[in-house]
Amino acid sequence: MKIIQTASSFLKPFHFSSPITTRNGITSLSPTSINTTPRRLLAASCSLLDDGVSGSAVKALEIDPMLAVKKKAIDISPGLKGTSIYLVGMNSTMKTRLGELLADALRYCYFDSDHLVVQAAGGEAAAKELLDVDEVGFRESETEVLRQLSSMGRLVVSAGDGAVRNSTNLSLLRHGISIWVDVPLDMVAKEIVEDGARFIGSEISSSASHSEVRSRLAMLYEELQGGYAVADATISLQKVAGQLGYDDIGTVSTGDMGLEVLSELEKLMRVKKMMEEAARPF
Repeated sequence: MKIIQTASSFLKPFHFSSPITTRNGITSLSPTSINTTPRRLLAASCSLLDDGVSGSAVKALEIDPMLAVKKKAIDISPGLKGTSIYLVGMNSTMKTRLGELLADALRYCYFDSDHLVVQAAGGEAAAKELLDVDEVGFRESETEVLRQLSSMGRLVVSAGDGAVRNSTNLSLLRHGISIWVDVPLDMVAKEIVEDGARFIGSEISSSASHSEVRSRLAMLYEELQGGYAVADATISLQKVAGQLGYDDIGTVSTGDMGLEVLSELEKLMRVKKMMEEAARPF
């Protein structure tokens, strides 16, 4: 069951709509259209790495975290060797924007696994109906999406909660580097209530009160926390705010979080290199 079509360069995103089809009594999710229009990538420049960099450029780098993100991405990209990055954790605007930022900075493709599941089902209404009528089938579609993504490289994937619900999906995340983006539940609840953010695969409704949504999120968090915790690294929005001296976590920018993720990736690659060297025979 082919949901995602690959491209040799991995520099084109794939947007598709795949209704549920039935043939010979077998229900499957098959793509009907593919749009491979290249997505604009942020231009990366090494000009700030020159020894003769001016003081004003250094100051700009310190002030603008986006420049620091691009510089760090240039530094660590060769060591990644195209390894995909999976972002897990409660769905949030920060998680989505962070994934898009990392993909642009690293010149990777960006995917949202929940979006792919919905598109494969034929739309949000069809996905909800599938979940209500056949939850096992819905969960299998989540696994199929992850399986196909894990067979590709040079991706940043914003993974839905289905990615940490079972050992099969967790093992698929091991094909890349997983990062737990830990965002406070109050912030997630606010996005759901005020912005109408949707949680695919759950019963959380944007029409409920803030306290009810917060309560349901807390229960979901308890259920999924163990899966989140097996990620290779954790980036906490609250912790980043503290490190930067921000009293308000809303002050933390996507660039701040992106720089933290890239720094963690650099540490993970350093540890991996040390382990590989230690395993070499004398």
